Amino acid sequence: MGRPRALLITAGNVHDLEGARSLLAMGHQPKRLLADRAYDARSLREMLAGRRIKAVIPPNPTRKHPHRYDKTAYKGRNVIERMFCRLKDFRRIATRYDKRADIFLSTIFLAAVLTWWIN
Repeated sequence: MGRPRALLITAGNVHDLEGARSLLAMGHQPKRLLADRAYDARSLREMLAGRRIKAVIPPNPTRKHPHRYDKTAYKGRNVIERMFCRLKDFRRIATRYDKRADIFLSTIFLAAVLTWWIN
């Protein structure tokens, strides 16, 4: 439904894969993971397969042997992008006025609660 289920902040110099692993460790186990090409890594795919989560990730164009993915399911990723856009409707989040990560995360939580409430 385009509502955030789990949120976390990582440092600016941390790859998105580390954030994905942290989010998956938070407890909620989805049936499938929709992600863009930046998440196309063997280590993430193996972790997902071990947890019986279907990876819906298009292959990186530099792969020698690209894998197949469910293109119909991947079209649902726009719901995720719209959720981020809805959070960024709050100017304080889009421009990140807060210098401390804990205050910024609490602002994101407030915006997430409001989006849950409005929708």
